[in-house]
Amino acid sequence: MVLGYSIGVVALLACVVLLGATMQGLVGLGLNLVSAPVVTMVTPSLMPELPLVLAVLLPFFTLARSRAEIDWPGLVWVLPFRVPGVALGVLFLALFSDRAVAVAVGAMVLFAVLLSLAPLELPVRRSTLGLAGLLSGLAGTATSIGGPPVALLYQHRSPQQIRSTLAVVFTVGAAMSLVGIWLSGHLDTDAWPMVALLTPCLVLGAWAGARLQPVLPDRLVRYAVLAICAGSALLLLVRSLF
Repeated sequence: MVLGYSIGVVALLACVVLLGATMQGLVGLGLNLVSAPVVTMVTPSLMPELPLVLAVLLPFFTLARSRAEIDWPGLVWVLPFRVPGVALGVLFLALFSDRAVAVAVGAMVLFAVLLSLAPLELPVRRSTLGLAGLLSGLAGTATSIGGPPVALLYQHRSPQQIRSTLAVVFTVGAAMSLVGIWLSGHLDTDAWPMVALLTPCLVLGAWAGARLQPVLPDRLVRYAVLAICAGSALLLLVRSLF
């Protein structure tokens, strides 16, 4: 047993965090898309605190490498609208059961995958940025998966701008979500020891993602991430519903 969990469970969490951090290092998102369904399935007591704290930490590695292409004018609209989104997410956590949260995580991931595959390009303007911020705050707080609404808007920008802009959204947005959960009185600190245990996996994944950026085509990596996310979400939905 490690921190009260079996060796198999800890090893599984380490693997999904490593994989998710590598994917996020490659394409800008992926940590919680990969890890949140698995965490919800095998250690629901650590949701959403564990993925949210990891989501605060990982972007610092991205921002340490590059900050030049951050879209600050867009973030001026995205981040303030996350505040009411966080409030709605906290309300969701207070009203619904762990099973409902698990279904929400799975559905959110599948919805994100379908949106990513759809041949559409949404205009990046104040109204869409504000709506993306609101949805990101709601989904990020309730399910720890807040990246897809913003990523959808930026998916046709340069890979470096996607990675650096989303890094700011993740670290600031996840911190907002944790503060909102804490103010509501629902913050569980049991996830902190597991965060410390899994942090080396974050570091290794961030390093691996950075090294793989010039090697693997962005399009190939993108579809690999979508396939992994969809499979993980389907498994979570089947287990939660049946």
